[in-house]
Amino acid sequence: MSDRDAAFQEYFAARSDAMRGTAYLLCGDWHRAEDLVQQAFTKLYLAWRRIERHEALDAYTRQILVRTFLSERRRGWFRFESASDDLTDSAAPPGAHPEERMVLLGALAKVPPKQRACLVLRYWEDMSVEQTAVLLKCSEGTVKSQAARGLQTLRGLLSEQERVR
Repeated sequence: MSDRDAAFQEYFAARSDAMRGTAYLLCGDWHRAEDLVQQAFTKLYLAWRRIERHEALDAYTRQILVRTFLSERRRGWFRFESASDDLTDSAAPPGAHPEERMVLLGALAKVPPKQRACLVLRYWEDMSVEQTAVLLKCSEGTVKSQAARGLQTLRGLLSEQERVR
């Protein structure tokens, strides 16, 4: 095994689960999340020799992941919108009640893709407005407005679900 392959294998082993959690929050389906992560890491592997700043690998990999998700959404290739029914999901914040987690993940899956990407990057990945704008290739104002609209949509969906109960 070459040094390149060993380094990639080490990075994949260390970060694939975290990227899978991010992918799940983006698409709402564990199987689709695994496909997105596989595509992202395949693209990363193909670019591995050209990457000079290995300290920025997480940001680069996350960028590939989000762009792959958004690209597929634009092409209409994948239209699955509901969250997984698996109660053992590990993508929710620690300490959240399982019922609350399922309601939140179900509502997040209904938020439009670009707004969802902003919410996941800003509040789950804890990225700054500037970092999110760079990753999504948009202005900081767009990130702010998409995040605000996403939060408004999410709140509306959650209050609607609360009324139904």
